[in-house]
Amino acid sequence: MRFALPPLARLPLVCLALLLIPGCAVSYRVPGKAADFRALGITEQEAADRTDPAVAERLSRLPAAGFPAVIAAIRIQGEGYRSYSGWGHGEGLATVVTLRDVEKAEDYERLAKLPMIRAVVPMNRMAAPLRIRSERDLRAAAAGIQADMTLLYTFDTKFTDEQVIPALGLLTLGVFPTRQARVTSTASAALVDTRSGYVYALAEATDTQEQLANYWTSEAAVDQSRRRAERRAFEGLLGELERTWKGVAEGYAGAPARQPAARVEVVRAIPARIERTADGWERIPQGVPYRTRE
Repeated sequence: MRFALPPLARLPLVCLALLLIPGCAVSYRVPGKAADFRALGITEQEAADRTDPAVAERLSRLPAAGFPAVIAAIRIQGEGYRSYSGWGHGEGLATVVTLRDVEKAEDYERLAKLPMIRAVVPMNRMAAPLRIRSERDLRAAAAGIQADMTLLYTFDTKFTDEQVIPALGLLTLGVFPTRQARVTSTASAALVDTRSGYVYALAEATDTQEQLANYWTSEAAVDQSRRRAERRAFEGLLGELERTWKGVAEGYAGAPARQPAARVEVVRAIPARIERTADGWERIPQGVPYRTRE
């Protein structure tokens, strides 16, 4: 005679058997406690003390420009910049390009029509710094023309010149277009406070141009594509600056410049004891303010 347990009664025995069988038991390790930030040295005061001096200096910069603002527009390129049609002025970490082979006079007039802008003045060679060690030298040059803000912009342009029909080039000796010049240019700009270096806005735009060329006109074709790409990128940059300036004008023009408050002491005036002499003159004690005789 066999004795059988009901299914529900078998369940505790099955669970007990699973716990007793080696290798079949499921174990769960309880996670450890939370990390102690203070033990790691991550505290508010210590983090502030460890701030890099250069970073702390930049974080402490405040907007100080007056409105409506005069903006100095400065095109900067890398050290030793030289294009097919011009070159950079000065030496150091960057050079100033004063040749307007991409920009037009109406571009600056377009920006000057924005609200709370008095004028946009492009930097010329007479006011450009001779040596650029940091952005302070550029801001100092902008201060020389009494600019409240400095618009720094640059072009990052990549060139490729590829053979597209090799056989045709061999048969025609390079007379017919057999190469393709491709130029991609990115225009980047930063609008900074001339006085403090505070960054108000950043903007960027990119364009790509392609042109067929033969062996005899390859360099000229590449430069034409370069100027077209930089021009289109600059036009896109102007549009970005127009959209960005709206926020700058609304956020900063309505409030006075944030500068450290000056300490002013008000000294109450003490009335002077005036003594009249026998000859009609007034004798005033030394060091006391008085009103002069008419």
